[in-house]
Amino acid sequence: MADGERPKGTAPSPDGPEEAEPGRSPGIGSHGYPIEAVVAAAPDGIVAVDEEGRVRLCNPAAAELFGRPTRELLGLPFGFPLTARGAAELDLVLPSGSGRVVEMRVTATHASGERLYIATLRDVTERHRAQRALEAALARQDTVIAVTAHELRNPLATISVLAHTLRDAGVRLTDAQRTDIANRIIDSTGRLQSLVRKHLAAARIDAKVTYATPQHVPVLEFILEQLGALEEGAPEVDVECRPDVVAYVDRDDLWEMLANYLENAFTYGMTPIRISVTASADHLDIRVHDAGPGVPPDVVPRLFRRFSRAPAAAPGRQGTGLGLWIVRNLARAGGGDAWYEPGAPTGARFCLRLRRAPPNQDHGPDEPRPAS
Repeated sequence: MADGERPKGTAPSPDGPEEAEPGRSPGIGSHGYPIEAVVAAAPDGIVAVDEEGRVRLCNPAAAELFGRPTRELLGLPFGFPLTARGAAELDLVLPSGSGRVVEMRVTATHASGERLYIATLRDVTERHRAQRALEAALARQDTVIAVTAHELRNPLATISVLAHTLRDAGVRLTDAQRTDIANRIIDSTGRLQSLVRKHLAAARIDAKVTYATPQHVPVLEFILEQLGALEEGAPEVDVECRPDVVAYVDRDDLWEMLANYLENAFTYGMTPIRISVTASADHLDIRVHDAGPGVPPDVVPRLFRRFSRAPAAAPGRQGTGLGLWIVRNLARAGGGDAWYEPGAPTGARFCLRLRRAPPNQDHGPDEPRPAS
């Protein structure tokens, strides 16, 4: 019964548990109700254990907790210390291999001249899961705050210095210098906007309240449109895609995924940067290629995890660690996927699989779909 089960209660003590006042009779309560009926109806598990540590009584709730019929439990060693004062916790491993956490309280009594230990058991598995989820959420929140503060610091400092330079009447600037300062301010505000966009996307994924609207999107047209909207000075990106390839995807999600892949290439990779699109009958694959050093093999397994970041190719450039995690979550929510491939002979390829709209199909009403 106790195989694989790890008690979390206090160590055994020679004093034993506190004793309850003996009842009038082992079978009848003070009002004449049969004790067996009361015990059987109790919502908590109740187990009576003799001085040899064997189960003498087990109600249905306890049998359910242990995952075995009552008849199998009777006579078996209980297997847990019965000396806990207050509540102790037990990690149960059920015959099915699953586990649960049980809170146990123990008292001692006498029945028919025999000393019995009464263990009351309550399933607290869900409470533990909720506690672990809360702890994980708080830890994630701390990480978000730390990452955000770090990412905000440099762009804000740059904007502040440049703005003060423009305001200083004693500083004489040529038109070219003013243009350079303006471009650097625009670049810094772009980084801030990207940071806000990523954190908003991450919050929507966490909350699971985002609603995507899949529609037919001509991929080549979409990519060229979005590349045209990149900031001035962004690296040139080549595109290889047939004009007849149409994806079935939410446009905003597609831009979020493509933007994160491009930002990743700009931050960690090197030019030339290229987007290639291949299509099969029911899906299409978009790959963003760069000629950088690629991803170290030890980083690849955690590459798409939240806040995972590889060393940047350019000194002083580092991402938030959110972009690839966002891409994979959005891709899978839309029935696709995201992964990494090493370039040949060097470089990196970040891949995105999307559903393909059937060729030559009339574009009927788009279907709203909740993102998971």
